[in-house]
Amino acid sequence: MVTIIDYGTGNLRSVANAFERLGAAYCLTADPERIRRSERVLLPGVGEAATAMERLRAAGLVELLRGLTCPVLGICLGMQLLCAESEEGGGTECLGLFPNRVRRFAQQSGIKVPHVGWNSIHDLKSPLYRGVEAGAYVYYVHSYAAEVNGCTAAATDYGGRFSGSLWRDNFYGCQFHPEKSGEVGRRILSNFLSL
Repeated sequence: MVTIIDYGTGNLRSVANAFERLGAAYCLTADPERIRRSERVLLPGVGEAATAMERLRAAGLVELLRGLTCPVLGICLGMQLLCAESEEGGGTECLGLFPNRVRRFAQQSGIKVPHVGWNSIHDLKSPLYRGVEAGAYVYYVHSYAAEVNGCTAAATDYGGRFSGSLWRDNFYGCQFHPEKSGEVGRRILSNFLSL
């Protein structure tokens, strides 16, 4: 079973629908005991980093998330919250599970912010990408992105390279939305279910 953390932010319905299409059992909860006992945990997120971290703190989930040993997947803002810090909200301390910093896309000619739409992922190196070819297209909606470093599990180019995905120990992240990324996203979520 996948536990989808419901902390008052995120596109919970589209993530839940994706697991329903895969025939996977899931629950939506913010109950710390239920999360602690989970086989797999998904941290979704749509919104703003500082507010999302406040909600995680208010729900008593910060230390719990840091201590999980089951597979954990952060999607979009959820991945950013797994990083060390974000520029969003004037500088937000995040969970620190990845050492990455999250920065706003720089204003550049020809580059629209937010980055919305399909883009390709390269340099794939995580169990999430079994059966996914380099150059596969996934769906993004974001204005902030994690820097590339040793935890980068997939990179994307948009006015420069950024981490489209992260991986460290039992923690995984997708800046893109696998639940909105067609067959590629279906494969990624299926791989998560097999971890």
